[in-house]
Amino acid sequence: MLRSEQTGDQALLGPEQTVAKDGRVVRGERMKLAIIKTAMTMVKEGNLIPSAQQISARAGVAVRSVFRHFDDMENLHVAFDQLLQEEVEKEFPKERLLFESETPLSERITCVIEIQTSLWELNENVILSAHAQFWNSKALRKNYARHQSNQRKQLDEWLPELKELDRTSRELANASVSFEMWNRLRRHQGLGKAQATNVVTSMLNSVFDS
Repeated sequence: MLRSEQTGDQALLGPEQTVAKDGRVVRGERMKLAIIKTAMTMVKEGNLIPSAQQISARAGVAVRSVFRHFDDMENLHVAFDQLLQEEVEKEFPKERLLFESETPLSERITCVIEIQTSLWELNENVILSAHAQFWNSKALRKNYARHQSNQRKQLDEWLPELKELDRTSRELANASVSFEMWNRLRRHQGLGKAQATNVVTSMLNSVFDS
């Protein structure tokens, strides 16, 4: 007798039952992705904290389906962050983030500001949504801290000259290219994109001029 290579639940099911189960798994994953993408769309449109009822209505699924796939909001936040990371990597592939070592500092600063401001403009509402929920979400706080750490490392790679500066200057450089600085200039001080870009570019250049 040939030993079945199927294990676990599959070994207890016949071929037709296995196919049916696999089909349910695929449909479940599709629904889960649809829910995440719907939530992402709603946040980007300006609904910073959509409810399960709003997500289900927009996605065309039952409210219970939202809770079945995400038994608590922390799970949704984690999945949301994974989808966002995939979108960012598509928008900003690694090749776009590489600079030639001989590229002058002033040109690299211009490129850094262009990349960062494009990222902030594209994901403004997503970041604001995270900020609004920090108080009750450990997952969001952890994800945001990780992104902040990665941003610092990326800036050091783009501008290795920062390593030669004192801590105050390095902190100023990181603050200059942060979302919080960009959001203040754009939304609270009312600057247009070009004007705000000039401000943060001047701030970052001043770090190396001092």
